[in-house]
Amino acid sequence: MATTANGPDLFSLSGKTILVAGGTRGIGQAISLRFARAGATVIANYLRNEQAAEDLKAIAAEEGLAISLCRADLSSERGLEQLDRSLQEWGPHLSGLVYCAATGIHRPIEELTDRHFDWTFSLNVRAFFKLIKLTKARFSKGSSIVAISSWGATRVLPYYSLVGSSKGALEALARHLAVELAPDGVRVNILTAGAVLTDAWKAMPNSEARIAETIRRTPAGRLVTAEEVAYGAQFLCSDAASGIVGHTLILDGGTGIMA
Repeated sequence: MATTANGPDLFSLSGKTILVAGGTRGIGQAISLRFARAGATVIANYLRNEQAAEDLKAIAAEEGLAISLCRADLSSERGLEQLDRSLQEWGPHLSGLVYCAATGIHRPIEELTDRHFDWTFSLNVRAFFKLIKLTKARFSKGSSIVAISSWGATRVLPYYSLVGSSKGALEALARHLAVELAPDGVRVNILTAGAVLTDAWKAMPNSEARIAETIRRTPAGRLVTAEEVAYGAQFLCSDAASGIVGHTLILDGGTGIMA
């Protein structure tokens, strides 16, 4: 554990190896960088966006950060097997997992299909379940798992029915896992981010108007940044959060408390 002049630095991630699923874009990229800057060895998983992965690799090289990339489709058995082989190369133990991987379709209910449903829940919920089963034996006492959620898990947002319901399922699963894994010394928590300006907004209808309305209703008068979400994730994965189990940390600038 890193130390300061006043004793142990409980917020440091030094000596920890953490897998960040969906860790090369948006919030996931911010978390990968923040964790590595805090001393962790980071394994950043991704699937399609090679440019984002290369951008993260370049930043890591420039700053001398311990970030490795792992391309694998977590929604498929083949992808999980590929990830498992990669994890074996990096060593037998993990200190943490942050699940940022997500997808979804933003359409009214009459335009949604079974395929849309299966695709969304496959990555947003089932892959998290499968990933925990795959990596459970790698976590030692003091490890931390964080599931990244969103407002839609508990609030109704326009054209967000599939993503929101999948996030609700993700949160419920995380709470059950928190109780089941706690006796092993593994903490599971949820981090809910408010509106963060990432590429995901481009897929949402009326995104500019919705962003403006969110800012108007937010006491902080601005959107939360990806870096702020990353700091929250760092806290939950640090020894400073050793007493937090099965709870949801909300980072939304105060929007959620407004009537």
